[in-house]
Amino acid sequence: MPSQEALRMTPQRRVILEELGKTSSHPTADWIYRKVRRRLPRISLGTVYRNLDILSKHGMIRTLERAGTQKRYDGNVREHYHVRCVQCGRIADLPVEPLKPIKRVLNLKVPNFILTDLHLELFGLCSECRRRRRGRASERGKKGGK
Repeated sequence: MPSQEALRMTPQRRVILEELGKTSSHPTADWIYRKVRRRLPRISLGTVYRNLDILSKHGMIRTLERAGTQKRYDGNVREHYHVRCVQCGRIADLPVEPLKPIKRVLNLKVPNFILTDLHLELFGLCSECRRRRRGRASERGKKGGK
C-alpha cells in the first residue's frame, strides 16, 4: 500500500524514475545504477537502492521480488501481471484482460477477505531461450549422427 506522506522529488529520484520509465525490461538496481550514473556521476549504489525502496513504498514504482533472485523494478504501476523465463530470468508484462476472470473467482472464493490487490507471476521459457534450446538439441543431433 503506497505511503500517504508527500514525497519530495530529489534530482536522484527524478533521474531514477526517468531511467526506469525508459525500459520495459524490469531491471535490477545495478542496471538502474549504471544508467543513472551516466547522468549523475557522483551517485552511489546505496543511494539508488534507498531511493528505489522509497519510490516503491510511495507507489511510484513496483518492486518484483522472488526468493533466490535479485529484486527487479517496474516503472509501470498500472494493474498488470508478469511472466518470468525460468532459464534466463527475463520478465515481461502480461495484459490484465485475459486474467480478470481469475481475480473475479478469487474474490468469490477467499472467505473473510476482500481482495485489494493481486500479484500474479507466470513462468515459462522466453523465445530466446527456446531458440537456444532448439539450437543445442540440433547440435547434439548432428554430433550423434556422425
